[in-house]
Amino acid sequence: MKSLIGNLPLRSGSIGLDGKDITKLPAYKRVESGLAYVPQGRMIFSAMTVTENIETGLFVRNEKYVPEDLYKIFPVLREMGSRRGGNLSGGQQQQLAIARALATRPKVLLLDEPTEGIQPSIILEMAQMLKQIRDNSGLSIMVSEQVLSFSLDIADRILVIEGGNIVYQTTKEDVDVEKLTRFLSV
Repeated sequence: MKSLIGNLPLRSGSIGLDGKDITKLPAYKRVESGLAYVPQGRMIFSAMTVTENIETGLFVRNEKYVPEDLYKIFPVLREMGSRRGGNLSGGQQQQLAIARALATRPKVLLLDEPTEGIQPSIILEMAQMLKQIRDNSGLSIMVSEQVLSFSLDIADRILVIEGGNIVYQTTKEDVDVEKLTRFLSV
C-alpha cells in the first residue's frame, strides 16, 4: 500500500488509475488523482480537533467545509467536532482517519489494518459502515487485514499475498475458508 500511495518506490510494474499511469507521480498527486490512504495505526493529528483533522483532507478538492455526507456516515464526528483527535477512542480515531481520507473524494480507498486495536463490537460496526460506503458511492476499497471474519464480511475479492506474490485469490462466493485459514495460520 505504501508503494501504491507513493511512500515507497516500486520494485517493478506500474500503477494505473482510471486508465492513467500514476506510477511516477508524487504521493500528493496520486491523492489528487483519486487514491486515499488510511495507514496502519490511523495517524490522525492528535492535537488538532476532529473538524480540523477532516479539513486537512479538503484541500485536495479546494473545499472549505466538511461535506454533510461525511457526517451522515460518521455522526459521532459531528458531535465531537471540537474535541481533540487524541482524546477519541480507537474506534472513533479510525472513523476520523477514514472520514479524512473520504474528504479527498477518492476513487480508491486504501485501508491498512483498519481493525488494529479496535474492540470486536466496533469491528462489526466498521464492516457495516464500509459496506454502506462501497454500496452507496461505488468507491473501490482495498483492505489489508488479518482479521478473517472482517475481511470476509466486506470483501468482494480476496487475495493472499506472501513475500510480495499473490499465492491465493478468489471471489467471496467461491472462497474456501479452510484453505484461506491455512494461509493465515503460523
